[in-house]
Amino acid sequence: MKEYSSFEILGPIMVGPSSSHTAGACKIAGLAAKICPADYESVEFYLHGSFAFTYKGHGTDRALLGGIMGFKTYDSSIRDAYKIADERGIKYSFIPTNLGENYHPNTVKIKFNYKDRDSEYVIGSSIGGGNMKIVDINGIEVDYDGKFPTLLFQYPEQKGVIADVSTILADESYNIESINTIKDELTNIVTLTIELDESANKSLLDKLLNNSRYITSKYVEV
Repeated sequence: MKEYSSFEILGPIMVGPSSSHTAGACKIAGLAAKICPADYESVEFYLHGSFAFTYKGHGTDRALLGGIMGFKTYDSSIRDAYKIADERGIKYSFIPTNLGENYHPNTVKIKFNYKDRDSEYVIGSSIGGGNMKIVDINGIEVDYDGKFPTLLFQYPEQKGVIADVSTILADESYNIESINTIKDELTNIVTLTIELDESANKSLLDKLLNNSRYITSKYVEV
């Protein structure tokens, strides 16, 4: 018989009626805002599955808006997310859509639009009990739950990347909580995610992120 934690039974501390439709949605949006650059001109929320049908009644729209503004799941400001977003000049839209049968029913694609460069997007799924995972970043498949400080790299397939990053982490006395690679077979682009057991300092980030071999190099703090 499977054992359940009290968190899974009671759910997270949150504002809203549904751990999946509000707390999970808020966490997805908060993480998406950390992954993508903050100087966006507008943001579009593409709501898939049950998100598309119930987002107004369950407060998913407010949770998503609150999430991109940095609100936690328990922040009462979520109730006024529309008003606060308007006051901050955030341009937003909610678009019910069908992302395809491969996605969990509680899924959202969050697209950030910029003035002088291409848009970026994150797809995340709310998987129950306030838990979530990011499954796609700019067209690259990932599996990331945002529970630990994480380094994210994307690069053309090549030898030595994991060894080089691991060596720098060891030299700086950091422990790896988990490491995962996914390769897009069509483009040969590799996505490398490394979760750390503690926050990265400036010295480490300067050594890791400023390297021309990477198409993308990001650090996401929890």
